[in-house]
Amino acid sequence: MSVRRVVPDLHIAHDGAAEALAGHRAFYGLLGFEEVMNHGWVMTLASPANPTAQLTFLTHDASAPVAPDLSIEVEDVDAAYAAVLASGARIVHPLRDEEWGVRRFFVEDPDGRVVNVLGHRGPADG
Repeated sequence: MSVRRVVPDLHIAHDGAAEALAGHRAFYGLLGFEEVMNHGWVMTLASPANPTAQLTFLTHDASAPVAPDLSIEVEDVDAAYAAVLASGARIVHPLRDEEWGVRRFFVEDPDGRVVNVLGHRGPADG
C-alpha cells in the first residue's frame, strides 16, 4: 500500500473560526506555508517548495460525527478500507465519497486517535 502524504489535523475552536484560521495562516505564513484549501470549517496550508508538507486546521468535520486527529492520503483507499476492516479496527466514519472530491473513511488507532484515510477522486470517478 502506497502512502502519498500524512497531515496533522489541528483542532481549533468553533467560535471565531474565521479569525483563528486567519491567525494560523498569518503565523505559519512566516514559516513559508501558503493556503491551498479553505472551506470555512477546514483550511490546509502547504509549502510551495514541498507541497506534501502540510498542516490542516479544522473546527469540526462537515460530514462525520468526529473531527480527525490525522489524515493519511493513500494510493488505493478501497484497499486500505478492506485491510482495516479485516483487522477488526473500529471504523468511526464509513467509506464514502465526499462532495469536495475525496473518498475517505475514519478509523481509530490503538490509542483512540481518529485517522482520516483518504484518496482524491479523479475526474472519471465523478
